[in-house]
Amino acid sequence: MYLNLYHKIRYGIQQMLYNLKIQPKLFKMEAYKEALRYVENAKEILSTKAKKEERFYTDKKYVRMAGNTLWNGVLEALDTKFPEIKNGKGSPDINKYKEYVGKSNPKMTRLVMNAYDTLHLAMGYDGNLKYSLAQEGIKDAIEIIEWASK
Repeated sequence: MYLNLYHKIRYGIQQMLYNLKIQPKLFKMEAYKEALRYVENAKEILSTKAKKEERFYTDKKYVRMAGNTLWNGVLEALDTKFPEIKNGKGSPDINKYKEYVGKSNPKMTRLVMNAYDTLHLAMGYDGNLKYSLAQEGIKDAIEIIEWASK
């Protein structure tokens, strides 16, 4: 109960500060730590539940879960770097992220799109069981999160 209240208050304060165009580094650093926590959670899911045999994982359910967790970590970092992405109705689509990343650093656009294909589509939807694909996805997620934190 208290934790839920804490998150509601924290979210309210963050929204108020964003509306005032004040973005303290403290909130940004917390968001990037949270994004990296998503990566750690995904690694944990893959290592303990997806069960690797030779070059493949054996359980699609957990590969999907890990892929979606990694992609959510990337989105957390991008939403913090570009808070204006969230303006408007509903969740932003990948083209909006592509546009904002492209304006900031065109070279990163390719990496974000590759992470989208790997983490969200191949792992998150299709449950691709290939071990090397998941490892590349993890590297891409970390690289995007580190870039967004600068």
